Amino acid sequence: MLAFLGAFALVPLLLPILVAKIGARAFYVAAILPLLAFAHAIVLAPAVFGGSIPFEEYEWIPAIGVSLSMRMDVLGWLLTLVVTGVGALVMLYCRWYFRGKTNGVGQFSAVLLAFAGAMYGLVLTDDLVVLVMLWEATSVLSYLLIGYYHARAASRRAALQALLVTTLGGLVMLIGVVLLVVQAGTSSISAVLADPPTGAVVDIAVLLLLVGALSKSAIFPFHFWLPGAMAAPTPVSAYLHAAAMVKAGIYLVARLSPAFADTPFWRPVLISLGVFTMLLGGFQALRERDLKRILAFGTVSQLGFLTVMLGYGTRDAALAGVALLLSHALFKSCLFLVVGVIDRQLSTRDIGELSGLGRQAPVMATASFIAIASMAGVIPTLGFVAKETALTALWHEATAGSAWGLVALFGIVAGSALTAAYGIRFLWGAYWTKRGVERTDWPDPPIGFLASPVLLAAASLALGFLAPIVDGWLTPYADGLPAATAGVPEPEYPYHLALWHGLEPALFISLGTLALGALVFWIVRRTQLHRRRRVLPFTANDAYNAVLRAIDHSSEWTTARFQRGSLPFYVGTIFIVLVVAEGTALLASREWRAQLDAWQSPTQLLAAPVMIAAGILAVRARKRFTGVVLVSVTGLGMVALFGTSGAPDLALTQVLIETVTLVVFALVLRRLPARMGEHNASVNPIARAALGVGVGATMALVAIVATGARQELPISLEWPPLAYEIGHGRNVVNVALVDLRGWDTMGELSVLILAATGVASLVFITDRSDNLARRSGTARSVVGLARRRPLIETDSGVRAPREGESDAPRAWLVSGSKVQPENRSILLEMIIRVLFHSIMVVSLYLLFAGHNLPGGGFAGGLVAGMALVMRYIAGGRWELGAAAPTDAGRLLGAGMSIAVLCAIVPIFFGYAPLQSFTFEGELPLIGHWEFVTSTIFDVGVYLVVIGLVLDVLRSLGAEVDRQSQLPEDAEMAAP
Repeated sequence: MLAFLGAFALVPLLLPILVAKIGARAFYVAAILPLLAFAHAIVLAPAVFGGSIPFEEYEWIPAIGVSLSMRMDVLGWLLTLVVTGVGALVMLYCRWYFRGKTNGVGQFSAVLLAFAGAMYGLVLTDDLVVLVMLWEATSVLSYLLIGYYHARAASRRAALQALLVTTLGGLVMLIGVVLLVVQAGTSSISAVLADPPTGAVVDIAVLLLLVGALSKSAIFPFHFWLPGAMAAPTPVSAYLHAAAMVKAGIYLVARLSPAFADTPFWRPVLISLGVFTMLLGGFQALRERDLKRILAFGTVSQLGFLTVMLGYGTRDAALAGVALLLSHALFKSCLFLVVGVIDRQLSTRDIGELSGLGRQAPVMATASFIAIASMAGVIPTLGFVAKETALTALWHEATAGSAWGLVALFGIVAGSALTAAYGIRFLWGAYWTKRGVERTDWPDPPIGFLASPVLLAAASLALGFLAPIVDGWLTPYADGLPAATAGVPEPEYPYHLALWHGLEPALFISLGTLALGALVFWIVRRTQLHRRRRVLPFTANDAYNAVLRAIDHSSEWTTARFQRGSLPFYVGTIFIVLVVAEGTALLASREWRAQLDAWQSPTQLLAAPVMIAAGILAVRARKRFTGVVLVSVTGLGMVALFGTSGAPDLALTQVLIETVTLVVFALVLRRLPARMGEHNASVNPIARAALGVGVGATMALVAIVATGARQELPISLEWPPLAYEIGHGRNVVNVALVDLRGWDTMGELSVLILAATGVASLVFITDRSDNLARRSGTARSVVGLARRRPLIETDSGVRAPREGESDAPRAWLVSGSKVQPENRSILLEMIIRVLFHSIMVVSLYLLFAGHNLPGGGFAGGLVAGMALVMRYIAGGRWELGAAAPTDAGRLLGAGMSIAVLCAIVPIFFGYAPLQSFTFEGELPLIGHWEFVTSTIFDVGVYLVVIGLVLDVLRSLGAEVDRQSQLPEDAEMAAP
């Protein structure tokens, strides 16, 4: 089972490639995996029914007891057959549905198969936490499937609506899962159900779980997303909205019912909402003209029926519920696939435009008649067997005095009549010859196109005759529930599935619903119900739209009030919150202890006054660049403090960051006026000064209190031995970054990439592509010429010597001549030419020496970035293109990929993510050597930092240069 789950995760990745090669025939390959899973479940059937429940487990997160565990009991076995069997037939159907189409089919096939895998894991997992994860995975994948026609606004809206509703329910369900796991002390589903916890918290947890189940299965008030999801391709409707996704909530109800059916909220919520949903869906189905929407509201109605039966909490009701679950998957997926054939052949689903199809398509019509008969409960289909069982179970409860049994019985009878009515309307609308409607010409579809619906209809009919066998499959689950509710006497004998039980009350009730349904259909036709105005002035969908509009309006109001575009306002708000929060915490403390020294090093006596003076002068500065330089002085003062406090790594990193930051500010400030204008002056200098003093005083008090608050030895004392014993390095800072706290570093790398992307997106106007990279072909050609022969500088640029020319002067920088003469510095070019490669070597040294000496990937990347800064300053954007003729995004992506691989690869060998390994040995002349695999992670850090600096230079430097000199660039680009 775990192997199949892994296959469902990997095989979809290959389908887009396969679709590109063989087209829609790739669905044949996609169907193989669910067919194999279906066959595997059949093979395991003897073990499932023999009491030896198959169970597989892989410890995933042992620290919190979460494992990838798969358990196939009777309920899981049944849902596995539904998910994989119907899934395989839908895959085969897709081969004909998408014939001749290629656009988006590869992605569709991959997502559909991945969804089948998510559902396969959901119905078999034995861990509540994993169930929630797979639950949300189905929501995301269904969003992609419903929005397949992404060019259509209706598809996008429907996909978003389904995602929001089901995800909201999933979040509520997550809270319930957390409460239940905490109360039970385990996340194992089988363990929780074997010994269910009790109490008020558990009752609330179960109610929250029901919210998730009801939202997933489109039960009122969450029912409106399912009809909207009919904007998806028909195979999606047949699979997700008939056999799989909407069954997830029903499955959860069935799974929890044996243990929690007697909780206070259970029956009132499920029976009342289930009955109302069945009636609402059935009534609305009679108002629709689109065949697919008739089935959609019919599905809503049938889901209400399933919720009532599986949520009622008795043995016979549960038996009827699982039989209904199986029959519904068969007949409703069959009907959706039939509608897909009609739509594909005729490009319409409107019953007002269809006439006379029954005589022209007898095979398809017969399959539809069987499916509708099963849905309405007509003998001898499986639907009849399940419906008779449901009526018998509720009849016993109602006649024995159960109030909820009486409500359920009347609701199911009325709902069944509506089911028969809209079932007849579907057949009439699709196949009858109608007066006043031109006869529809029917092009016969390929035989393979009808294979899946015909097989599903045949199964609905065959399983009715095989009801005793089906009873043997489903009874073990039903036997886990009590025979009757509290206060109701048990029936004389356990009920069983059979095609004929004699002339019992359920039979006559069932026949009565069919007759009543035919009458309702006649009334609907005479009254033209679909043309009448809706009964209520608003619907649940209107309420959903109203909530979205309210959220939009509130967000607009909030944005207008607080997102003013004023940096002082934002910073002031942050500082006010800081002072209030920290000040409250300080004042609430019962005692303050302080341990202060005047200084620990004489260097502090020199650095501190300089930093204070620079801070004061920065406030008074009227030129932007002056203020930036003065702020950098305070940063360089920190370099001195770090260097004299035994932190050379921090000192090195600090000086590099200050330098790069100063360069970035210089690049930005050159597009701004040198002096701050009057409109930049402080509006309220007294208030700002008071706030600044408050922030400074607050942070000073926090530092003072923190120095005296420690009562135990600091944990930092254990870092040096941990760094050496675990990370095999003597540089504690670097080992911590790439080994002991590697996850933190991965998060920081993500932040760096987001920062680089954000900066670039603000500068690049038309697109994110690297314009400099496209122009660097000129620079690279110049480099090639320089390597072959000396270059000659002319007024118009750099050229190779012609025949007969020799001893031409060599340019220090290959692109230096492209800089305007008044901006050139030959001395600077000479220095850069001499130092660039040496600096790159130093950066590599810092990268590989950082495990034991000051340095590391971050520091080495900054040094390499400084070398690129020097090349840019000396030769402009053309020189930057020659120095780094690659896109910055590639460096960022390569670095992050290396870091991610360092986290993933150890998992495949049974180790923890980011686990490092050490290799050592002896070599002649060199002696003892060691290599730690965390160095590879450090290489990823190195590349990300270089990519960040390069992206900043290309956006704030080269791209800004290009935008400010567009006429010049256009002239240079002219032939």
